[in-house]
Amino acid sequence: MGRAYQNRKVSMARTADAKTKVYSKYGREIYVSAKSGGADPAGNLTLRGLIERARKDQVPTHVIDRALDKARGGGGEDFSPARYEGFGPGSCMVIVECLTDNPNRTFGDVRCCFTKMKARIGTPGSVSHMFDHCAILAFAGEDEDAVLEALMDADVDVTDIESEAGRLTVFAPHTEYARAKQALIDALGELDFEVDEIQFVAQTTTPLAGEDAVAMEKFLGLLNDLDDVQNVYHNAELAEA
Repeated sequence: MGRAYQNRKVSMARTADAKTKVYSKYGREIYVSAKSGGADPAGNLTLRGLIERARKDQVPTHVIDRALDKARGGGGEDFSPARYEGFGPGSCMVIVECLTDNPNRTFGDVRCCFTKMKARIGTPGSVSHMFDHCAILAFAGEDEDAVLEALMDADVDVTDIESEAGRLTVFAPHTEYARAKQALIDALGELDFEVDEIQFVAQTTTPLAGEDAVAMEKFLGLLNDLDDVQNVYHNAELAEA
């Protein structure tokens, strides 16, 4: 699948110049994960990965702790996931993942971003069938065979394993995320995961240049500025400036 997937995911870190928004997005996602799967990271690998990623993005401890405390309290906001799909500038494919306490507001905000950039929001499934929904785990290592054996011994369905410059990247179906991660930890001990996420990885790419590339950058910025938007995935291949 190649490391290009990293360039076609608009991460929360892209808005590092607006730290409050970054903290809010992480806090919301940690809260939802803890409320649905338990607030103990030892027993909730998704939460554990989120916390580790938040710390790498320099999210303060008090932001993380506050989100966990809210989840333990059982009250608070009732956030639910929402996913929107469509076609951006140059007819590239776009998936927008949100966490919202008001789906009507969120849909309106996302649709407004599409409309402003003369893009087209679609129906559920309109583009997601052209993406692979993957668990991606990357860490330092070179023994690809040992990793594959560990995953096979744990009966984990592996899509691909890549080795590049002393780093191994495991791709698996999103439903195998927890089992794949636990199998790696069981076989290799505690790992410092450079990538520990579930992502949508495009099966094909759409090259963009000129006005389309400029419009796409602006479009991604508009989406990322929305409080409810957690992640944006696309298949645009933006020309180097």
